[in-house]
Formats: sequence, C-alpha cells, structure tokens
Amino acid sequence: MKVILDIQDNRVPFFMELINSLDFVQVEDDGDTKEAIISNIKRGVEEVKLAKKGKLKTTPAKDFLNEL
Repeated sequence: MKVILDIQDNRVPFFMELINSLDFVQVEDDGDTKEAIISNIKRGVEEVKLAKKGKLKTTPAKDFLNEL
C-alpha cells in the first residue's frame, strides 16, 4: 500500500526520523530537497550571467529546436 502525506515543512525531519525507525516502512525519495532546488536556481542564475558576459558558450534557441 502507498500513502501520500502532506506534512508541514518544520515537522518533516521529526516525521522522517520516526518512520525511518520502523522496519516495516520503505521510504521513497520523491525529489530534491528545498536546499538543492535553491542551489540549482542559484547555479542557473550564475550561468545566465556568464552567458550574458560572453564567458559561457550557448546554443541559440532556434538551433536547439531544430535538433529536436
């Protein structure tokens, strides 16, 4: 059986510790953490800044779409 829960962000660490202590529960990671998402966004912004300065090679959108 699979169960989907909506848990307040400030309660997630406690809840995860609790359910991980149960030997009959299997936890599946459904994605990145909030910190990882923020880090990825920051990295993307830095890449955009480098591209605007001409320090990062980019592909025009038209060329990218033609490859599809």
